[in-house]
Amino acid sequence: MTRRIDPSLIPEAPDLSFEHTLWNEGLLYIAGIDEAGRGCLAGPVTAAVVILPQMEEIPKLFSALRDSKQLIREAREREQKIIEDNSLDWGVGYASNLEIDRYGIVPATRLAVSRALEEIKRQPQHLLVDYIELPDNPLAQTRLVKGDTRSLSIAAASILAKTHRDALMITLAEKYPNYDLGTNKGYGTAAHREAIQRFGPSPLHRMSFAPMRSD
Repeated sequence: MTRRIDPSLIPEAPDLSFEHTLWNEGLLYIAGIDEAGRGCLAGPVTAAVVILPQMEEIPKLFSALRDSKQLIREAREREQKIIEDNSLDWGVGYASNLEIDRYGIVPATRLAVSRALEEIKRQPQHLLVDYIELPDNPLAQTRLVKGDTRSLSIAAASILAKTHRDALMITLAEKYPNYDLGTNKGYGTAAHREAIQRFGPSPLHRMSFAPMRSD
């Protein structure tokens, strides 16, 4: 079932409302978490975690930051540098297409999140998550519908998940040139589906996803 949210609850740009509430409770390390690539036909699912500092300059520094889907590639890459240069901590984790096939996309996404959390040096005190549930993580969590449009920390994580995954897919495209993965990034475009039909799936494709899966 698709979860809905009152549009009036979505700000014009993601802000620090949720972070400020937690900071005011004495929690210093609030980790925003998001993922990229769940719906792709090829490649890994990628998760990122970002911990922002309590600095007055952060809203101004990140004034152009939006959910990664709302920005063009050049803008995402500019924001990536700003995020990585000004965050207290950040990390990126992956779960491969083989792990997606073995465990399913939701468990594999949780695996990517756990690997991203392993990459950071600071121990988060609270997780702000773009709705995915992390039942095996003992940390306190706030799950937000459309979190990447409401929380600056989650929006920052969405940028890093997207840009790091895109960079990986561009590299992998050199090894598997038939599928134009550098352009489609593994998503199921018409041209990508036609290439799968013509050449068959590559070792990067998710065999549990249609059209590779044979029911």
